Amino acid sequence: MSDKKRILIVEDDEDIGMVEEAYLEAAGFDTFIVSDGTKVSALLQKESFDLVLLDLMLPGKSGYEVCREIRDMVDIPILMVTARTESIDKILGLGMGVDDYIGKPFDPTELVARVLANIRQHDRLLRNLPEENTQEIRIADLRILVNSWKVYKGDKEIRLPNREFELLKFLALNPNIVFSKEQLFEKIWGYHYVGDSATVMVHINRIREKIEDDSKNPKILETVWGAGYRLNK
Repeated sequence: MSDKKRILIVEDDEDIGMVEEAYLEAAGFDTFIVSDGTKVSALLQKESFDLVLLDLMLPGKSGYEVCREIRDMVDIPILMVTARTESIDKILGLGMGVDDYIGKPFDPTELVARVLANIRQHDRLLRNLPEENTQEIRIADLRILVNSWKVYKGDKEIRLPNREFELLKFLALNPNIVFSKEQLFEKIWGYHYVGDSATVMVHINRIREKIEDDSKNPKILETVWGAGYRLNK
């Protein structure tokens, strides 16, 4: 069996799909292309992939709908490819679980670099870290089980995708310290901040909705205006 990383390309433009396929396979990936968003869910039930390269504008279902379905099924990086790069579109996608964006037209070498960065970061987050794996972090009624990647609020388990979990864990391991959006982006996403604060902001908001008693008035994950975010312990 091949040990190559597998990329699912969801793209209805045949020319773009072929370019993505050619460059990714030249970089050592295996690829599989589907052109219709309605086919993704059934495919993921039968086959496994290491990353999804997802077009926003698709026939049948939008990239947003497909992203939400993927997030309900598997925890793998989703890199959205879109000609629509307005902040509102990015915020919508991030709110549904997109890990990264690249705009059309794109440089194929940048696309490959983004795919590599997201897969490496995902693998790093899943790698065993012995010093941390024995820890259980407690904050108020919150328990973060580092070894099993689980979070409980009281007796209820809270599901956090890998980026949300890693962001919460990092802040919990460094309590009462203010981190800027730039610092958090580089720490969790693994490459230099490029000026889009929406990524960190949306992930912080999603975490708050799950761990705070009142996400509009957070007590655990606090915004320090003009500076960044702090986890209070």
